[in-house]
Amino acid sequence: DGEKAINAYNALMDDGMQILVGTVTTQPALSVVPLSYEDRVFTLTPSASGDDVISINDNDNVFQICFTDSNQGTRSAQYINENFEDPKIAIIYRNDDAYSQGIRDNFVAEAESRGMSVVYEGTFTNDTASDFSVQLTAAQTAGADVVFLPIYYQPASVIFSQANAMGYAPTFFGVDGMDGILSMPGFDTALAEGLMLMTPFSATVESNQAFVDAYTAAYGGEPNQFAADAYDGVYIIKQALEAAGCTGDMSSEEICEKLVEVMPTITFTGLTGKDMTWNAEGQVSKAPTAYVIKDGVYAETN
Repeated sequence: DGEKAINAYNALMDDGMQILVGTVTTQPALSVVPLSYEDRVFTLTPSASGDDVISINDNDNVFQICFTDSNQGTRSAQYINENFEDPKIAIIYRNDDAYSQGIRDNFVAEAESRGMSVVYEGTFTNDTASDFSVQLTAAQTAGADVVFLPIYYQPASVIFSQANAMGYAPTFFGVDGMDGILSMPGFDTALAEGLMLMTPFSATVESNQAFVDAYTAAYGGEPNQFAADAYDGVYIIKQALEAAGCTGDMSSEEICEKLVEVMPTITFTGLTGKDMTWNAEGQVSKAPTAYVIKDGVYAETN
């Protein structure tokens, strides 16, 4: 949460932090990035996707590796519109979470602009994430054949289980927070068969195999997009530091000013995207990839 993130940030500053690769999600990022802006610490967040992360207090020192929530929501609506014939869409999202709410808002805006049919919207909170029977029943009654889930994989696992129990089998469509569902302890991966998701990384793609093997050997489990984003982050920083001519004896303030200047000039190819570039606001540009879970693994759909 925000308080823990602030405490961790302050501890790192006490240890002489010069650059921050973090935080993981939007809510703690919104607590930390005003501090890094004030301290002039260059910040590259692997997976905090909220639009406000790179704009709060008009900060110029924060850049993202992941898509913004607006981009994820917009791209998801575009993909569904272009690849499904007249879908009836239900949306189930968490309305006390900036990540989920932001993606939902931009999905709906894009869907409306394209004349897409959203037949039902249901919400939940962190405290009500154990029972989705009301939302699923309403979506089924409304005739939804696609259910958009701009949420993380933990509540999604409950949704898949309860939908299966009631005999409801729409196409579920998620975003990058869904990555990790196949490695969730105790989850029956058969329940996720046919799930589609927009995510920047798949452990089953051949070009990622060296990273997957090394990660699995080191940590005993298969990496998901959060691990891949963080891995790319370290090498993005390395490339930017080299391009800017930064050295270890420089202050965090000096490094920050040089990296803010150089980031919009570099192009990076890594695990989570080819030819990634950044604008001056810190937003990344890269092609999204859609996957479908087939026979328990990710398969590319495009």
